[in-house]
Amino acid sequence: MTSKKALEIIFSFIKKEAVIHATGYICRASQAVKDRPENFYMIGSMGIASSITLGVAIAKPKQKVIVLDGDGAVLMNMGSLATIGALRQKNLVHVVLDNESYESTGSQPSLTHIIHLEKIAKASGYVFSKKVTKPAELKNAMKTLLKKNGPAFLLVKVAKDNNAPYPRITATPEEITERFSRCL
Repeated sequence: MTSKKALEIIFSFIKKEAVIHATGYICRASQAVKDRPENFYMIGSMGIASSITLGVAIAKPKQKVIVLDGDGAVLMNMGSLATIGALRQKNLVHVVLDNESYESTGSQPSLTHIIHLEKIAKASGYVFSKKVTKPAELKNAMKTLLKKNGPAFLLVKVAKDNNAPYPRITATPEEITERFSRCL
């Protein structure tokens, strides 16, 4: 499954939920698939999208808040898994697109062909944790995921996009923040 296909499936289930996107190709692919005011595109700081999501989830406890993260970004900020697991925000959903690489920095291999992020999330205190590899599994998981109390973690195995030509985010960080804030 490609990242684009995974994002198309994920966004088919997302309505008005706030979505924070990891920096790099996930931002760019998400913008190409479904740009919306409820999307916050993290530009420039790899690994902190889950920390931002935790802050939004704490500030808006009655609203489901989703982070679309990458395996490389998660590996750069493993401490966020423990913090999210310990704080147990019921409204937080953590979706990781795992292509086993740091694709937006040159496709260097990550360690997720050896380690299991979904097991680390569960051990860190996430209430729900699952790995999917096929589109049908992703659809079923999304149906369940958005109804469950969290924190919830979903690892989605995807193929490398080989630097698919997604356009860069053209909005400034200030414009992204202002647009996103109006939706909260």
